[in-house]
Amino acid sequence: MTNSDDANSLLIRRQQASLIANTGRKIGYSIFFLSLIIFAIGLTVEFNNLVARTLTVLLILGSIVLAPSILLHYAVRGAEREEKEQN
Repeated sequence: MTNSDDANSLLIRRQQASLIANTGRKIGYSIFFLSLIIFAIGLTVEFNNLVARTLTVLLILGSIVLAPSILLHYAVRGAEREEKEQN
């Protein structure tokens, strides 16, 4: 492999990681927004065990999706910034 092949491969992997991070962030924030809507509905209508369980599941699921996505996003940004500084 030549140096340009390595650079192209690295660029493709970085773009894939960025796409995964952005998609994960959108899904994670959407789950948190959905939990906010369900919480508001639960307060206005009736806050029962089903609402509480749904909120718990959504908050846990949102955290599982969002936390790694945010870390991956910052890792991609850091790699891009480091590459700019080297060039």
